[in-house]
Amino acid sequence: MVQTFDITNAMPGRATARRVVLQPWVYLAPTLATLVVWIYWPLIEALYLSFFQWNMLPTATPRYVGLDNYANLLTLPEMRRAAWNTVLYILGLLPLSVVLPTAVAMLTQDLSAPFRNLYRSLIFIPMIIAPIVAAVLWRWLLNDDHGLVNAVLETVGLSPVGFLKDPSIALWTLVWITGWKLIGFATLLLSAANGSIDPGYVEAARMDGATRWQVIRDIRLPLLSPTILLLTMMTILFGAQWSFVYINALTGGGPLQSTTNVFYLMWDYGFQSYSAGWSATAGILTFAGFGVIAVLCLWLMRRFAVHEG
Repeated sequence: MVQTFDITNAMPGRATARRVVLQPWVYLAPTLATLVVWIYWPLIEALYLSFFQWNMLPTATPRYVGLDNYANLLTLPEMRRAAWNTVLYILGLLPLSVVLPTAVAMLTQDLSAPFRNLYRSLIFIPMIIAPIVAAVLWRWLLNDDHGLVNAVLETVGLSPVGFLKDPSIALWTLVWITGWKLIGFATLLLSAANGSIDPGYVEAARMDGATRWQVIRDIRLPLLSPTILLLTMMTILFGAQWSFVYINALTGGGPLQSTTNVFYLMWDYGFQSYSAGWSATAGILTFAGFGVIAVLCLWLMRRFAVHEG
């Protein structure tokens, strides 16, 4: 007996399968379009522009220079200085955005709910202050002549300090201001992660005679490692970038280029020197360098993070 196949019954099935395949892409289309328009296309444009010299004037024609921009920037002393300062920003921010918040989250875990909520509210206040407002506030506090900090130093018999004018301490002043903004966010993130740890682990350890330090070392810190590593990665990748507003508003990269970093330098090339080619080249070099670091950080997170269960 010959079986017949009704094509009219197969068509709805094919249409449904096609709709199932296409439906997720329809939902993803706005996000993908945003990524292409605001991230990937500008990145391609920056890569293209890095091979040209152009002063950003509409009447000027970009001049192709090949790899000269890369060769010049890599040998430029101010670029090496900015790269080294970027490393210093990151190293200085790690204790403020990771170590100190971890300690605060541990020490305040056993506070009663009202006091714990109060301190979390107070410590988060710097985070909600606009960066430029925070910069103006710190400019007033650290003023050489009538700043509150120097007034306190004078009352205890110490000489005024040029926090923003002394090349030896200006960078660390900006590190503190940037870290001051981040402490609240990092503390709340670690406090939430600490509070989500299963109390059964802690109770079992205490029944076995574990001390408070042993509970922290052997239970809390390992289970907090995903959050700690995430904050570490965020600080490494974005810490120096977060300081841009304070560099621009408080020091302008000075004194003597002691506070500039690669993010401020690429802005300076583009919007102060009007060298779009150099600015794009600095951006591509920064993207490539931090891209490699991001891959390494993600590998370290997968390798060393301890997950419950």
